[in-house]
Amino acid sequence: MSKTFRAWKIDEPLFLPPMVGDFVAKDHLARFVLSLVRDDLGLGEITGTYGSERGQPPFDPTMMTALLLYSYCCGIYSSRRIAKACRERVDFMSIAALDAPDFRTISDFRKRHLKALGDLFKQILQLCEKAGLVKLGHVALDGTKIKANASKHKAMSYERMEKRATELEAEVATWFGAAEAADAEEDQLHGRDQTGEEMPDWVADKKRRAEKIRNAKAELEAEAKAAAEAKLKAEAEAAEKREAEGRRKPGPKAAPPSTEPDAKAQKNFTDSDSRIMKSKDGFVQAYNAQAAVDGEAQIIVAHDVTQSAGDCGQLIPMTDAIEINLGRKPEQLSADAGYCSEANLEALENRNIDAYVATGRARDAVAGPVTGETTAAQLSPEPAGEPTRVEAMRAKIKAGGHASPYRLRKQLPEPVFGQIKQARGFRQFLLRGFEKVRAEWAIVCTVHNLLKLAQRRNLSERLPMAA
Repeated sequence: MSKTFRAWKIDEPLFLPPMVGDFVAKDHLARFVLSLVRDDLGLGEITGTYGSERGQPPFDPTMMTALLLYSYCCGIYSSRRIAKACRERVDFMSIAALDAPDFRTISDFRKRHLKALGDLFKQILQLCEKAGLVKLGHVALDGTKIKANASKHKAMSYERMEKRATELEAEVATWFGAAEAADAEEDQLHGRDQTGEEMPDWVADKKRRAEKIRNAKAELEAEAKAAAEAKLKAEAEAAEKREAEGRRKPGPKAAPPSTEPDAKAQKNFTDSDSRIMKSKDGFVQAYNAQAAVDGEAQIIVAHDVTQSAGDCGQLIPMTDAIEINLGRKPEQLSADAGYCSEANLEALENRNIDAYVATGRARDAVAGPVTGETTAAQLSPEPAGEPTRVEAMRAKIKAGGHASPYRLRKQLPEPVFGQIKQARGFRQFLLRGFEKVRAEWAIVCTVHNLLKLAQRRNLSERLPMAA
């Protein structure tokens, strides 16, 4: 007895839906992203850059913005993979309207409007606040190392730079001499106007590499000199403050900071702004991505990227960024031991924020908030006999026990980083250079909040049906 199967109409012509939006269900994420970009976001900073009517008409910037945001939601970041999805996936077709842009068009659009795309973070965040996803009752701050678009094997230490540059220059000089001797011999054999006197390509390559090493060495020297000048300035300010208060610093006078770079200080030739940092995967060429996460629905309320492996200098700038983005400060803030210092705790106290910062092995003098230098306020210790703010914080956390908001310092940021790095596969920046990486991280954080907003939309639509 034969079995009847459902008709397989693979060779029959089909009538397409009357609208490309019908390619996906009404509650599909693609529809939500497209509706949000078209109706709720202000794209004047992007659309305002198109003025001339000459040449081929460009793709609609609203469509391109929706396409990029949706592809990031799906964990697709490469322009080639996005272009391929526009040709093969109906959800991408429903946004591109069957008119797939070339991968170069997508890449150029992202590069051209990178800052404006990153600035959409604030608009999405404010929509999350209106939807009740942001309360600022408790905010937790943390950082995660994300690989740069560069190999750590393309980095070189300051000590090695001088030696290697000298070796390359000597090698180039040797081959220049050999080439000149060969030219003279060929001139005698073939005549001066004959070919064969050009320098080999590899000689020029080694010469350019030696020049690149010299430039990187000069950058390290300039950075070391700037850091030494900043430290001297901070020490002078601290000394003036002590004199004004009638106090003297105990012990012998410290030696002036060296203007020479550390022999182990490194520069990467692929992305010179990235740094070698220690992570769970060992030492990687990376940036330190920061995020402040609200306790209501794990919405990112502030973000940034730093070149420093340490987190301490980011606590106050990130806290102030929350107020800039939402117009108000969080009531409570928690962070791990990497953010703890006397200066940071004092700053949170001055801002009337109830802080829960892990103390760990915190010291009184730590890196400054932005540049990494030690500030005068950090160099000035608390009067003898009085408990420091770090000691008071340690006692506060211990007294709170398991019910203390201190526990949220890991419960909020870590799942967010897991969703970004594991669920959506963002483990390495595509772009190179500090400012470009900051904008790229802003887009990633924007998409995280957008997905939270979409989840709230779906939940609100299902609740009446469940009732």
